Amino acid sequence: MTGIVDAHHHIWRQADLPWLQGPMVPRIFGPYDAICRDYPIEEFLADIAGSGVEKSVYVQTNWAKPQAVDEVAWVQAIADRHGWPHGIVGYADLLSDDARETMKRQSAYPLMRGIRMQLHWHENEMYRFAATPDLMSDSRLRENIRVLADHGWSFDLQVFTSQMADAARLAADNRDIIFVLQHAGMLEDISPSGRQAWREGMKRLAGEENVVSKLSGLGTFIHRNDAAHVADVIAETIAIFGPERCLFGSNFPIEKLWTSYADLVAAYHAALAPYPEEVQRAVLRDTAIRIYRL
Repeated sequence: MTGIVDAHHHIWRQADLPWLQGPMVPRIFGPYDAICRDYPIEEFLADIAGSGVEKSVYVQTNWAKPQAVDEVAWVQAIADRHGWPHGIVGYADLLSDDARETMKRQSAYPLMRGIRMQLHWHENEMYRFAATPDLMSDSRLRENIRVLADHGWSFDLQVFTSQMADAARLAADNRDIIFVLQHAGMLEDISPSGRQAWREGMKRLAGEENVVSKLSGLGTFIHRNDAAHVADVIAETIAIFGPERCLFGSNFPIEKLWTSYADLVAAYHAALAPYPEEVQRAVLRDTAIRIYRL
C-alpha cells in the first residue's frame, strides 16, 4: 500500500524550547542530549525519504506558554515555504483566562487542526507532567475545552492509565470534539497487572465514540524500537478501537533517540502485515486524513 500519513511529529528550534535549554531534566524518554539542537523541516524530510509518508501533522513541542500563537505562526510559515507539514496541533493553556483569545488568534492560521495540552500525571515524578492528576475535572479547563468545537478542532489527549476514567468522562461530556489519545494510552507498566489495567482503561475510552487512538511513541518507556512490543500494542489497540479509530504517528525526533525512521516504519508494517489491506490503509492513512482533515 502507499500513502502513509505521519499524524504526530515535531520540528523545532532549540532556542524556542525551555526544556531543551540548560541542565538536562529527567524525562520519560531517557537521556536526550542528541536532540538538544534544532530539528528543522529539512531534516525531517530527509528522515522520511523513501518511507512512503506523503503527509504529516505537527504536534506542539512545549514552547514557553506565552508563545502559543508564535509557535503556530512559525510552523505555518514553514509549511508555506516547504509544503510540510499539512496540519498543526497547537498548544493552549486551558487553565488560563486567556485560552479563548489564544485559540481565536491561532484560528487565523489555516493549518490549525487541534490543541494538545499534556495532562499526564504519574506517581513516578520522572513520568509526571501535569501539576495534578485530576485536571480534567477542573471547571476552567472544562469550560475552555468546549471552545475547540467552535473551531472544529480536535484535542490531543495525553494521559496515563490511572487517568483514563476521567478522560472518558471528559470525552462523554464533549461529544462534538474528537479526542485523539496520545501514544496508545502510554503503556508504561508492562507487567501482567499493568497491561490489564491499561487494557481496561482503553476499553473505557473506546466506549466513547469520539475517542480515537494514536499509535505513536511506542518506544517511549522501553527506549528502543521493539518490533514485538510495537506489534503487541498495535494488535491490542486495533482490537479495542477498530482500525477506523487508530492512526499512525512517528513521534520523531523523540524516537530518533533509539531508531531510524525507516526501521520505525518497518516495525509498523510488520505489525500490520497480518491484517487486510483496508485495515492497513485505515491505520496508516485514512483515519489520520479524516480526523485531521488533510
